[in-house]
Amino acid sequence: MAEGFRKDEEFSGTRPVEERHRIDESRLDRWMRKHVEGYTGPLTVLQFKGGQSNPTYKLDSRGRSFVLRRKPFGKLLPSAHAIDREYRVISALGQQGFPVAHAFALCTDDAVIGAAFYIMSMEEGRVYWDPTLPSQPAEMRANIFCSKVETLARLHMFDPDSIGLADFGRPGNYFARQIDRWSKQYRGSETQYVQEVEKLIEWLPSTIPEQKRVSIVHGDYRLDNIIFDAKQPRVIAVLDWELSTLGDPMSDFTYLLMQWIRPGLADADLKTLNIPSMDKAAQIYCDCTGSELPDLNWYFAFNLFRLVGMTQGIAARIRDGTAANTKAIETAKRTVPLAKASWKYAQKAGAR
Repeated sequence: MAEGFRKDEEFSGTRPVEERHRIDESRLDRWMRKHVEGYTGPLTVLQFKGGQSNPTYKLDSRGRSFVLRRKPFGKLLPSAHAIDREYRVISALGQQGFPVAHAFALCTDDAVIGAAFYIMSMEEGRVYWDPTLPSQPAEMRANIFCSKVETLARLHMFDPDSIGLADFGRPGNYFARQIDRWSKQYRGSETQYVQEVEKLIEWLPSTIPEQKRVSIVHGDYRLDNIIFDAKQPRVIAVLDWELSTLGDPMSDFTYLLMQWIRPGLADADLKTLNIPSMDKAAQIYCDCTGSELPDLNWYFAFNLFRLVGMTQGIAARIRDGTAANTKAIETAKRTVPLAKASWKYAQKAGAR
């Protein structure tokens, strides 16, 4: 349990801004005075510890804090780090009362700090990195998981057309497009030959399940991308919308369920911890959305393949010197084990 506390502490909170991530604070201050409601300065900038992708900063000013998310500096893969899309989706969802940070302003002028960025509200609460929730009493854990699952179900029940996101993505062929995207991302950042990845790139497109619904999908919905109320087991903000689009909600749903087969919960005593089983979590989601539980093996193979694309992208950023986090090298080392795990589930789904 002490290890879990250390993990939460290690990744939570802020630190001084790394030299390679420094920005022109005086120029940012001038821009915020013109574009961010409620900002008066003076400005103090810190960097959040967690996160591998878009560098994220805490901006402290007189009586109020804000958060800045920006694209990484340097050469980027096509379609990656879409700051403007993040800003658009949290703006739309916030207007519907969905738990996201308030979107204040977007800047697409690289001349301000060297990359596009947006400013959102600083939501005060708790972020949990250890899925066994060692810092929480047993009676709170089940409710935290329930709130997490119900919040995802709520996201998937929005009609994109009715909230101004009809063109946020192409509604059909979601898995085909995702497989193509992550295959290209993998190729664009490839640093080694991995046999299982080659097999997956061939097998996944030919075995795609039928898409039955279209919804807003988050793309990386997991425990540490959620802020919970500090005193109640309630989601107050969902973070990191970089991979969001229109697509098949089964992608998000099965990605969430993977937490039960990955390190953290896979070997945990769920009953003693008072954490719902995967079947119970699935039932909560299905009851909220009217969905049916699919055969999970293909979806697990797909989601693990996506993770391979992500970790390989991090490996490439290490090579290029643009990785956003000192933990990036550890994440990059997961590429081969994730590929092997993905192929294992592909075989369970019938791959040969």
